[in-house]
Amino acid sequence: MTATTTEAGPTQAFPGYLECLAEADEHAAVEVAAGLQKSGVPAERVLLDLVAPAQAEVGERWARDEWSVAQEHAATHISERVVAAVAAYANPRPTRGRIVVACMDGEWHALPARLVAEVLRLRGWQITFLGASVPAAHLVSYLHRYDAHAVALACALPMRLPHAHRMIEACRRSDVPVVVGGRGFGGDGRWARVLGVSWAPDAPTAADLVADERALRAAPPARLDHLADDEYASLAKRRGELIDSALADLRERVPGVRDYTPAQLDSTVSDLGYIIDFLAAALYVDDETLFTEFVEWLVAILVSRRVPAGAVGLTLDHYGQRLRDFPRAARFLDRARALVGGLSAAPGR
Repeated sequence: MTATTTEAGPTQAFPGYLECLAEADEHAAVEVAAGLQKSGVPAERVLLDLVAPAQAEVGERWARDEWSVAQEHAATHISERVVAAVAAYANPRPTRGRIVVACMDGEWHALPARLVAEVLRLRGWQITFLGASVPAAHLVSYLHRYDAHAVALACALPMRLPHAHRMIEACRRSDVPVVVGGRGFGGDGRWARVLGVSWAPDAPTAADLVADERALRAAPPARLDHLADDEYASLAKRRGELIDSALADLRERVPGVRDYTPAQLDSTVSDLGYIIDFLAAALYVDDETLFTEFVEWLVAILVSRRVPAGAVGLTLDHYGQRLRDFPRAARFLDRARALVGGLSAAPGR
């Protein structure tokens, strides 16, 4: 396709840019962004008002089963190329200290963190972008070698919150302040507050926060006294056993599972593991909504792929029986089962 480069702004350019992503037309997508910059639109607006919302729509189309994983990956790659082109065109000179930007260990959704990194770079900071899935030990080693004003950590998935907390504490032991962001900390940052860390809902807020060192270091105290009951640690130890028993239970109760292809079996095992991981994270921050929101999302995804909501209910029943001696986990599972029961009763499910 031919890119339009005379649009008045990101809002007007959005439909054409999204079409570039849909057609996997990298050249045209870069042209759209370049045309905006040449017409005087600031690079920050191109990143936050064009690239970011388009990528959010890409994720929604995957979730609705309108796009395949391959299409989502192609679109994400193009978005990354566009971000690089926008940054190269602006080419700001650093005038402030170093900020290290990274994704949590196990987090592979690096584009949101990259957008934050580029906004900070545009505001004059020297940026080291470590990318996706950075092990805590490697991050700390880097901080010991290079002086950093702050660390910005991204978390897209709440199930990574226990890992996030360990990473945050490791940075603090290196006396480097931390700001976090991403949907993994809750839309309002409520789980960041539980972990006792400064949170920014978006890139401009993160930029304002790191510029105010006093505010950056004034993080609230962590509220994790509930971990004394050892439910989180015990559940984490039993993860493999619980997944194995849940799969065996599904094979017994749903005979069709025995005929699954290797790909279907891998997907099922992954979902069984995600349920445990989100339950564990909910225990870590003591918030049942973390788990019930995930279960509602999982049901919506599976139903869009023609898997009945009741299949999730069966697994929740099994985990509830196996975790009867875990009071908080049992309560969270009860709430989730009630939610799935309501969803199962809805037309078409």
